[in-house]
Amino acid sequence: MPGRVVITGLGFITPIGNERAEVVASIRDLRHGLETVPWLPEAGVSVAGTVKDFDLAAFEPDAWRWPERYSIAPETLRSLPPHGVYAYCAIEQALEESRLTRAELGDGTTGLFCASAGSPRFLHHHLGEMLQSEGRRIDPWGVVRSIPGTLNFNLAAHYGIRGAVTGFASACAHALGYARDEIALGRHKRMIVVGAEEPTVESILPFAGLRALSRQTDPVLASRPFDAASDGFVGAGGAAVLILEDADVARNRGAVALAEFVGWGQSANGHSVAQSEPTGAGLETAMRRALAAAGVDPIDVDYVNAHATGTPVDDRAEAAALRRVFGDIGPAVSSTKALTGHPLSMSGALEAGICTLALDVGFIPGQAHLQTVDPECEHLRLPSSTLDVPVRTVLGNSSGFGGSNVALVLRAVR
Repeated sequence: MPGRVVITGLGFITPIGNERAEVVASIRDLRHGLETVPWLPEAGVSVAGTVKDFDLAAFEPDAWRWPERYSIAPETLRSLPPHGVYAYCAIEQALEESRLTRAELGDGTTGLFCASAGSPRFLHHHLGEMLQSEGRRIDPWGVVRSIPGTLNFNLAAHYGIRGAVTGFASACAHALGYARDEIALGRHKRMIVVGAEEPTVESILPFAGLRALSRQTDPVLASRPFDAASDGFVGAGGAAVLILEDADVARNRGAVALAEFVGWGQSANGHSVAQSEPTGAGLETAMRRALAAAGVDPIDVDYVNAHATGTPVDDRAEAAALRRVFGDIGPAVSSTKALTGHPLSMSGALEAGICTLALDVGFIPGQAHLQTVDPECEHLRLPSSTLDVPVRTVLGNSSGFGGSNVALVLRAVR
């Protein structure tokens, strides 16, 4: 029989806080982490979800600054990209909360799954140097600091991971689902799942070519999922980490389970490279598969953390899918991207972390920045403020390019 999988550690470096307590406080107060930034207005885009207390703008790590509580060895730092620093700090938080030792990480039964687009900024820099010098100047660390696999290369080596190590280009929700399967099928005792991205012009501005980014200049108006006036998403970055473990293994070593990961489902729309299928049929399939895998009836779901990015077509498609799965009187729904922005490949991990907090602490995130509900989303229960209530079961949605859909189901353990 498949084993039970629990979450025992969380780590956050995000626009709304750089540790668990800060993230909880921001969600309770609906305090966003979006700012007007100086490097986007020329394209008509001026707001991003930024990471505070880090200065990683230089290309040389000697000039970087991060919170003093973290110590990163020079030999580790030399091959890390900026979002690798975010990931390192988030992993340190998660390891502390889960009480894992370095010996346990290297026992061969701990794996590492990461999701990231890599560092477009560093890739551009290193290739530019190479081409300008006609190949006479090539940074020996340029490849491992730039390409999408940079997180798994660097973090697996630093932490001595000897289990499965894989990078996911499709997004972090897939990494979470497959990590759960590795444990449930008995292949690993635990998995560290990391999502990290850089909130830079090179990572965010290309989405303007798809007309997917909000053109609002006021951060409060820029990220408005399910709102009639929403006009696109706000790019963001940072890192989020979850440690998944076999429930028996976690209990035997005295770890505290924060939530149980009871099932997941996935599907594809088969419709368009970049646009949502307008009926939401693919996401509906992913949700139904997740609920079936978890053995959960739709009526028992207390909260849905929606993928909703503030892009009207996508939000309406998700709202339609939610209506078919849950009916006219469904669970509370909100998209925390109103507070964090859309951190691209790390959004699945960040939102799964937020769902875990909702279960562990006992709250339902409110729908921030909602002024006038889109008429096609009016059937949704969108709380205007965060509700301090016990939560038993939550479902989280994620969607990506090509109509790739993932739904995760988490449940409280106490």
